[in-house]
Amino acid sequence: MPTVYITAPPSDATDIAETLVEERLAACVNQVSTASTYRWEGEIHRDDEVILLAKTTEAAADELVDRVAELHPYGVPCIERFEERAVLESFAQWRAESVENAASTETGESDE
Repeated sequence: MPTVYITAPPSDATDIAETLVEERLAACVNQVSTASTYRWEGEIHRDDEVILLAKTTEAAADELVDRVAELHPYGVPCIERFEERAVLESFAQWRAESVENAASTETGESDE
């Protein structure tokens, strides 16, 4: 199950994170304040940003990336997918249930 790494301006980070969780594209999104130094259009820049670590599932990962691209204010947003080699089983189960229930809700299926 992947984690998607995203950087966003502080003014947009919370809205992106909440949208991903509300739409069940992510089970959880951690927000970490950071300073980014990067080259853009030939010049070095430094900006405050927020790192978003979106915990998702294989089935929802592509849709999550597409949704972030729609919501993100940057023309070239940082959206990277990290693959996990090991994860605590109880965490993996919670994450899967938190994200995958969206498909059941949309189709009218239930867990019961």
